[in-house]
Amino acid sequence: MKTTSVSVMNLCVPCHCHCRYCLLQWSGQTTGIDYARSEAYARRAHAWMKKNRPETFFSFYFGYSMEHPQLCTVIDFLRSIGSPGGEFLQFDGMAFRSDAELHSLLLDLQAHGIRLIDLTFYGARDYHDRFAGRTGDFDYMLRVLRCANDIGLNVQVGVPLTQENISHANDLTALFSTFDLSRFFFFIPHAEGRGATLDPIRLTQTDLTALNEASRRHFNAALYHTPSQWQALLPTLPVWEQRAVTIALTPQNIDALEQEDFSAAIARVEALDDAYHAAVPSTEALLSRYAQPADQCLYSRRDLSQSLQRRYIRDHALSLYDIHDELQSFVRRF
Repeated sequence: MKTTSVSVMNLCVPCHCHCRYCLLQWSGQTTGIDYARSEAYARRAHAWMKKNRPETFFSFYFGYSMEHPQLCTVIDFLRSIGSPGGEFLQFDGMAFRSDAELHSLLLDLQAHGIRLIDLTFYGARDYHDRFAGRTGDFDYMLRVLRCANDIGLNVQVGVPLTQENISHANDLTALFSTFDLSRFFFFIPHAEGRGATLDPIRLTQTDLTALNEASRRHFNAALYHTPSQWQALLPTLPVWEQRAVTIALTPQNIDALEQEDFSAAIARVEALDDAYHAAVPSTEALLSRYAQPADQCLYSRRDLSQSLQRRYIRDHALSLYDIHDELQSFVRRF
């Protein structure tokens, strides 16, 4: 398994939403460290990577939202080390602003190198606000869209689909066709973090019949299959042989991390990943054990793998470090 990407993450900035499927399970309390300390660590890690592993991609990012009090200064730093956050900004969970404040902020972001912002809509107005946990969020996001269009800042919109909101999809397609978007797409939400609680309303093949022709053009059906379909497909697909390692900075580990070589931090997470995957069978083996032809729910390859692994771990009462949990150091295989 080859590590081709290493990231440093600091969950130090509050989010103004409380989304029902939050990947990071935002609960109102940050779990990271002081931002300045994390930036200093990231600078040293970046220098080490340039010297010792120049072929491996490196990035630094923060969360739970991008509402950093010195956001533009931070973006300058991210650009200086080649992190994607120097050009791309997830705008969900940002503080409410007036039209004038939005205009000023988006112009500043543009001036500091942001080329694309991303917005997530969860359905029609009332449903979206309930899902996001913030009254007025839907209308605010539309104002962000209009302002981005006014100043020529690229913006993309994603809509996660479930059995609850698929009836909103066609109206949303019509609404967003009135904006100038770099990309508009529907997707099935990840079964990670609080997203796992959405499994009872996971989309099925039958549900897709609710999408009209215009909406279908914005849903990449090739990414999602039933367990039985994946069982047939997996033998024809490339085996995952690469991984992206993310090192989370927390009050519990930062003192030790600052005292050791960055290679040790990478190796520790790689070892956790190796131990996890040594303890659970392959996705193919798990499908042979668990797949039911009657199950018409749609999964991405990653989500199906993780769902099956969680089931196996529960069935066998295993005690394993959750290598997929993005609240802590984690790994993505691909």
